[in-house]
Parts: sequence; C-alpha cells; structure tokens
Amino acid sequence: MSILASKQRQFIMISLLIPVLLLLMFVVYPSFELFRISFYKWDGISQSNEFIGLRNYIKVFTNSPDLWLSLRNNGLYLLIHMLAIPFELAIAVMLNSKMKGREIVKVIIFLPFIISGVGISYAFAYFFSPVNGAFNAVLNFLGLGSYIQGWLSDPKVVNLTLCFVSLWRFSGYHVILFSAGLKSVPNELLEAAEIDGATTFEKFRYIQLPSMALVIDFVLFDCIRGTLQHFEIPFIMTQGGPGYASSTFTLYTIDTAFKFYDFGMASTMAVIIMALVVVVYFSEKRLTSKIIGGAK
Repeated sequence: MSILASKQRQFIMISLLIPVLLLLMFVVYPSFELFRISFYKWDGISQSNEFIGLRNYIKVFTNSPDLWLSLRNNGLYLLIHMLAIPFELAIAVMLNSKMKGREIVKVIIFLPFIISGVGISYAFAYFFSPVNGAFNAVLNFLGLGSYIQGWLSDPKVVNLTLCFVSLWRFSGYHVILFSAGLKSVPNELLEAAEIDGATTFEKFRYIQLPSMALVIDFVLFDCIRGTLQHFEIPFIMTQGGPGYASSTFTLYTIDTAFKFYDFGMASTMAVIIMALVVVVYFSEKRLTSKIIGGAK
C-alpha cells in the first residue's frame, strides 16, 4: 500500500471518528442517562437518589390526568399540521408553475420560519390580547364584535389559536421543501408524459408525487417530531394556561423537572415522548409508503 493511500485511509477514519464521537457524546450517552434516571426518584440537586423501578412509568399511565390532557393538545397540533400538508403541497405546485412573482411569494411565505419563534409568539400574544388586541379591533371594525372571545384564555378556543400561530410559522418551510422536491423532477419525464397525453393531475400523481417520496417523508417526520415536542409557542403565549388547557407534553415535562423538582418523573416523560415519536413516525411511514407506492 502506498504512502498516499495510507494517509487517505487515515484521513477517512479520522473524519468518520469525529462525528461518531459527537454522536456518542451528545445523543447516545444523554439518551442512556435519561433512560437510567427514569427508574429513580431524584430532585436534580441532591447527590443521592432512590431507585424505584417502574414506579414512575406506572404513575404516568395511572395517575397523571393533566399529562394526558397535554398529550391530547399535542395530538391536535399533529392533526391540524397533517391536514395542512395537502394545501402546502398544492401551494408548492402553484409556485413551481410559471406564475408571475412566484419568487417574491416564496420569500414572503418563508419569512415566518426564519423569524425568531420567541418574537413571533410575543407578537401574536399582543395580536390576540383581550386588551387593545389587533384581532379583536379588526372584528369590531368589520361589525363582528359578537365573535370576540378570550382567544388565549378560553379553554375552548385557546388551542385552535395556538395551532393557527404554529401553522403560520411552519407551513412556509414545508412549502419551500415541497417546491424544491418538485424542481428535482427531470423536465424530460414531464415532457414525455405530456407528449403521451398525460393531464396535469396525472403527471403530478404518477411522476412528481412518487419522485418526492423522500421530501414528503421528511416533512411528515418534521410534523410528527415538531408537534409532539411543541414547546415555544404555548410557553410564551399562555404558559400552558388557563390551568393546563393549552399545555403540551414537553411543557408539562419541563414543569415537572424545574417547578416540581422531579427529574426522575420528567425523564420518564421524555423517554415516553421519544418512543412515541418513533412509533408514530414508522406508522405514518408505512401508511404513506402504501399511498405513494399506489401512485407509481
């Protein structure tokens, strides 16, 4: 083996070693510690802890009604974001056409995603505020004052309000991803299909949609991960209130750790949400594979 080949091999091994070490340090080890702590009663401060076996897991499933209310709220986020995906895909198809000003529209659509989530949350908190809130002022101006509600204080509507803010922030990101996926489809395939008499819908269903399988899979995973770990918007806009009406699983987990100093229980919740993300993702992946596979 030549000296050059030997050095190339060493360089490749070192290049691979660094990301593996980072993965072990910042993903594998913390996950293992999280799982280990879930079997203990620990306040996160003291040097000692008490091994309690599966007691935390039993308590989560039998004596935590507010936690499951929070998870139900996560389910609402997930449902609404999933229902929005076909509309996001339709907008991407429009933006991928020869529509005038489409690049400007793309920038406008993508802006909410690159703006700070904290800033967006505070802005919408003022927008929906019952005191001098812009949304209620608009309703009054339009003669719809009877529809004014406590958008962030009424348990019946607070989660729908937060879902709207979440959609406003993240939908543009999905549209851009879908648009990039559509552009990756070779024009030759579309032109050949058009010559063979394929309609616009048939080209989309049988050529573009199957070619975008990886992009669709990523967007769906992003929806599942993002909605099940949702934290920023409800934390800033409502702090999970009123009561736990707008709390999410992650918000409840953080409260358990840093308000009630029960790091063992919080670790148990974190393990459960990670497992839930994996289970929901693979279930969704199996379903979408059948749908997209049927389009081929």
